[in-house]
Amino acid sequence: MPAWWLLQRNLERFPDRIALRIIDPATGSESDCLTYLQLWRSVQALAAGFGDLGVGQGGRVALALTNGVELVVGYHAAWLLGATAVPINPAFTEAEARRQLADAEVDVLLAPAGRTKVTTKIAAGLNIQLVLVGDMDGSPPPGALAFSELLRPPARRIPPCPIDPADDVAVLLYTGGTTGTPKGAMLTHRNIVVNTMQIAEWYAFEPGAETCIGVLPMFHSGGMAGALNAPMYAGATILLFQRFRPATVARTVEDYRATRLFGVPTMYIALLNDETARRADYSSLRACRTSAAPLPASVKAAFDELVGHEVLIEGYGLTETSPLTIANPVDRAKPGSIGIPLPDTDAKLVDPDTGDDLAAGEVGELVIHGPQVMKAYWNQPDETAEAMVNGWFHTGDIAQMDADGYFTIVDRKKDLINRAGYKVWPREVEEVIYDHPAVRLVAVVGQPDDYWGEIVKACIVLKDSHRDRVAETDIVAFCNERLISYKVPSQVEFHDELPLSATGKMYRRLLKE
Repeated sequence: MPAWWLLQRNLERFPDRIALRIIDPATGSESDCLTYLQLWRSVQALAAGFGDLGVGQGGRVALALTNGVELVVGYHAAWLLGATAVPINPAFTEAEARRQLADAEVDVLLAPAGRTKVTTKIAAGLNIQLVLVGDMDGSPPPGALAFSELLRPPARRIPPCPIDPADDVAVLLYTGGTTGTPKGAMLTHRNIVVNTMQIAEWYAFEPGAETCIGVLPMFHSGGMAGALNAPMYAGATILLFQRFRPATVARTVEDYRATRLFGVPTMYIALLNDETARRADYSSLRACRTSAAPLPASVKAAFDELVGHEVLIEGYGLTETSPLTIANPVDRAKPGSIGIPLPDTDAKLVDPDTGDDLAAGEVGELVIHGPQVMKAYWNQPDETAEAMVNGWFHTGDIAQMDADGYFTIVDRKKDLINRAGYKVWPREVEEVIYDHPAVRLVAVVGQPDDYWGEIVKACIVLKDSHRDRVAETDIVAFCNERLISYKVPSQVEFHDELPLSATGKMYRRLLKE
């Protein structure tokens, strides 16, 4: 099926059910709502507007937008025309946006009106039609259009463009680029639809009976799949937030009796550390996926206890895999593990150097085979060949599988710390430090050293109640009791914040620099 079917399938089942409620992240008030039928009509209108701009099958529409009706409608309008959606982070720098838009050969760019100065320069330089979203002072600048101009009801129904779901690209999604230049992952309609169904079935979404918090950025793979596509497939009501604020999200869960809060570990850590958020009633929540970064076992235990029943179910995925590939079963999750492969998905470990298969208990690179794995990297045949070997996608993550088939991520290959020949995986050290009662956030990185080659460095954000009450020696002593000597941090730095991406991933490269 084409990706627009995820919305269209609800027109017969739940046409009058609220599809989107727009929630103000500061106040928690509701500013707008649309039913599934109203949302579909907006998609038809925008598709007609895109068509008037010359967008058709094989075209590319860039969406540099935060969570909102415009982003949701933009995805589906592009898909309806057989075009490819190219979501990018709306907090882009000029250089980042120019590089990605040029690489993707974009025809139309939807961008916030507040970034007009930058986007008009980029659009003119790349000969891209600019469409501005949001309030503007006066008329759009020359060459640009207001989003509202494209939303006039079409004179006729827009017929869906015939596509080949297994081959045609629905989304060109750029990897985060935290370890190098971003690459465009080509995700087909089949990739998107299959993974949506895998997520919704695995986490047991009840059709027409779910209310989901949509706070993960939907320009990112995890948010697009978990906070938008899977709820929409199930005919859910999505409570849409432009940004995450712990107290507001917690109050919205309670007020609307939300059933799903898909997030990332840093989000749950923030909820645990916010006094107002801790007082909220989360009892309505059902199994909630957490991914994008390792979930410390202590965080899972604390949040499950706060909710009153087990709710955090860790999963694992990548931009290149639409994203989810592995997840804990809802009824038998193992803390610290990412779980087992989803239906129709194969996973195994291979020797990073030889590519030979490894047995249970051995540590090696995790490789994935399944219908959600991308078609290729856009215009990068060498990178594609390196990542895709005999149909298996090489994740770059080092993992271990136990006797029950559950996988545990040890760390990224590139994050390995080599201390005088001894290998130290940052995650193992982070798990220990997270057990310290004063620690709110931690990231462990390697630092060059003339004698050891590399040493272990811990960058820590303390809880507010422990600021200026914990010293470097306290953390080192704590680790000495729990880790072999070469894994104990040689350096400890305290920070007010750590550099996180919009999706909650740690920018280790920045910490190293």
